[in-house]
Amino acid sequence: MSEKPLLDIEDLTVTFPTRQGDFQAVRGISFTLGRERLGIVGESGSGKSMTGRAILRLIRPPGRVEAGKLELEGTDLLKLSEREMQKIRGQRISMVMQDPKFSLNPVMRIGDQIMEIYRFHTGAGKRAAYEKAIEMLEAVSIRDPERVMRAYPHEMSGGMGQRIMIAMMMVTEPDILIADEPTSALDVSVQTQVLSIMDRLVRERGMGLIFISHDLNLVASFCDRVLIMYAGKIVEVCDADRLHEARHPYTRGLLGSLPRLDEPRHHLEVLKRDPAWLDAPSVSGRQ
Repeated sequence: MSEKPLLDIEDLTVTFPTRQGDFQAVRGISFTLGRERLGIVGESGSGKSMTGRAILRLIRPPGRVEAGKLELEGTDLLKLSEREMQKIRGQRISMVMQDPKFSLNPVMRIGDQIMEIYRFHTGAGKRAAYEKAIEMLEAVSIRDPERVMRAYPHEMSGGMGQRIMIAMMMVTEPDILIADEPTSALDVSVQTQVLSIMDRLVRERGMGLIFISHDLNLVASFCDRVLIMYAGKIVEVCDADRLHEARHPYTRGLLGSLPRLDEPRHHLEVLKRDPAWLDAPSVSGRQ
C-alpha cells in the first residue's frame, strides 16, 4: 500500500471482566485499511463484529478497548472525547449492521431517519436533506424513492431494508464503511444486487470497506484482501483471489467444511482446532 492508509490499527484488544477474570474478545490484532475491500472472516465468536464495534468505540463499560495505535488518517480515535467520536460515527466511518429490522426505528418514517442523519452531520436544511435522501435511495437502486421515504420499516422486505440501511450509512459520504454480515439474511439474487450496489458505491467514492462475513466463498469473490480470525486473533492474511490456497490449518479447515457442487461428498469435514493456535501470536495485516 503506497498511499497512507485510511485506518491504521496496531495491537487492538477488547476485554470484558467476568467472574473468572478478564476475557479478551479481541486479542492484539493489527491491520491497515486503504481504499480497498478488506474482508474479515471466521466462525461466530471469533471477534469479527467486536473488531468493527471497537473501531467505532461502541464497546461500553465495563468492556475496555485498548490499542497501541487506532488512527483514522493520523487522528488517534482513542484520544477523542465522546462528543468528538459522534462526529466520526456516521460522517467519517459508517457501519451497516446485520439485520435492518433491529437498526431502523420502527416508529419513524424511513425518509425522516435518513434525513436526520444527514442534517445532524452536515447542518443542512430540510429541503437539501430530502433531496440528498432521494439521491441515495436512487443510488441503491430503489425504484420509487418518494414512496419509500414515506414508508415505515415494517413495510419493507429484507432486501429493501438492507438497501435502505446502506443508503442511510452512505448519505454522509464516509471515508470507511464497515459492513457486518450485510447479506446473510438475504436470498442469493438479492444478495448479489446488494453486493453490486456496495461495490459500485465504494469504487465510485474511493472509500475503504471492511466486509465482515462467515461466507468464505463470498469474501473470496468480492474482496481484495482477507483477514482470517480465530478466537480473537488474526491467524492468516491473504489476497482474496488466493483464499483457496490458504495454508493455515484453521483456514484449510473452514474451506474443507464448505459444501461444493463440483465435488459432492457424503460427509463434510469436521473442523479440528489445535490448542496451540491460542498461544501463537496474532498475524499482522498491516501493509
